[in-house]
Amino acid sequence: MRRVVVLIAVPVLGLALVVLAGALLIPRGERSPASSGPVRETDPIVLAQQRLQRLPDDWTTWAQLGMAYIQRARTTGDPADHQLARQALDRSLAIRPENNATALTGLGALAGAHHDFPEALKHGRAALEVDPYRAAALGVVADALTELGRYDEAFATVQKMVDLKPDAASYSRASYAWELRGETSRATEAMGRALDASYLPADSAFARLQLGQLALGAGDPDTAERHFAEGLRLVPGHPPLRVGLARVRAARGDLTGAAGEFRAVLAAVPEPAYVAELGDLLAAAGQRAEADREYTRARQAWAAETEGGHPPEADPVLFAADYRDPGALDAARRLYDRQPGIGGADAMGWALRAAGRPEEALRYADQALALGTRNPLTHYHRGMILFDLGRDADARADLETALRINPHFSVVHAPAARAALKR
Repeated sequence: MRRVVVLIAVPVLGLALVVLAGALLIPRGERSPASSGPVRETDPIVLAQQRLQRLPDDWTTWAQLGMAYIQRARTTGDPADHQLARQALDRSLAIRPENNATALTGLGALAGAHHDFPEALKHGRAALEVDPYRAAALGVVADALTELGRYDEAFATVQKMVDLKPDAASYSRASYAWELRGETSRATEAMGRALDASYLPADSAFARLQLGQLALGAGDPDTAERHFAEGLRLVPGHPPLRVGLARVRAARGDLTGAAGEFRAVLAAVPEPAYVAELGDLLAAAGQRAEADREYTRARQAWAAETEGGHPPEADPVLFAADYRDPGALDAARRLYDRQPGIGGADAMGWALRAAGRPEEALRYADQALALGTRNPLTHYHRGMILFDLGRDADARADLETALRINPHFSVVHAPAARAALKR
């Protein structure tokens, strides 16, 4: 499992962190107003379409329809929803080209979904110029700032969002903030509040997904399985939740079952990172030829994305560095130049190590862990860089930390960490 989810990060401890703690630590008996009623089953896309049949020039509803398509794409992984979202948002702006904060927020969310974070930041800030109190626009800006490595600004924006509207969206971002600081218990508590505040099945399923990932990342597959299964009860077939269950199986040693689940997901969502992870499962099971075929598929899919103008991402860079593919370092530089945050720094360090330059790699590995993030893969990367430098005691500390956080963090890299420790 290569992917390092980096959505919201926080700076060094200070006043802002104290304020966030106060905003989040609501007494256990209290709930967000949004959670006081039953879960609503009404589809916001259907509601918007019904309204637009009566009021075809309702620019606000067109923008809301675009946002609803973006939300659905997060659940289904269907890129067609992003096309529909763009059409709806463009229609809204055609009707109301000025002072349309809702549509600008939607354009920012859509850019973020495509990992174009500079564009997301531009649209999010434009929305806030129109409406400084739009919580959704604050979320777009916070996500973009985080991915761009501008953590102080991102943290302050998350705080504004929590203060303005303590709901599922703001609590989720606060959870990521705690997670990237290494405060996993606080991250779990904040995400639990996001679950409490959710009133649509998709929102509840998203919270369950994050809670499951937090549990699995901490080496607790049983809790993770409960969250993933509950999420799938709410949104049957949800691809990331099914992948979560596949990772639980892999953590328990059921590589065959995990691979079967990945194949089922890939039949619906051909995500290249999932293809590469399937390859890892097959390699761990001793099926090298089958693994190599999946790796080739992943390489080809990522190459097609690059040729299509897709912004750089960490997953293909880490994969290329894992297997010392040509161009890994150049790809890492493009990623880091665009997104010099935790994910970019981790990828840059790993690619430099693959290129035989561990001294330079260590600087980026240090940067990736500077916030205190307890990510086992990132600790593993730093440990192997230190191993190459001959700093055995420091290497042992990072490798042991990776395995202590999650003994099953990767079917490929966890065994490699154990082997390095033996050496």
